[in-house]
Amino acid sequence: MTKPPPTTRPVITPSRVVAGVCLVLPFVAMLWVGSYARVTPALLGIPFFYWYQMAWVIVSAGLTSTAYLLVRREERARKGDGR
Repeated sequence: MTKPPPTTRPVITPSRVVAGVCLVLPFVAMLWVGSYARVTPALLGIPFFYWYQMAWVIVSAGLTSTAYLLVRREERARKGDGR
C-alpha cells in the first residue's frame, strides 16, 4: 500500500511578511482617496491628485519587484536546504 504524501504546512517567515506588506501597501495607498483628493501641491503644473497616482505606478513596480525577489531568494534557500 502506498503512503500518502506528507502534508506540509505553509511557513510564515519574515521575508514573506515583508513581501506581503510590499504587495498590500499600494492597494491601501490608492484606496485611501481622502489622502490625495486635492489639487495642491502641483508638480510642473500637474495637480497633486494626478501626479500622486502616477508616482504610485512606479513605486508599485518597485515594491512588486522587491516582493518577487524576496520570495524567490527564500525559495532558492529552501531548495538548497533539501526541504
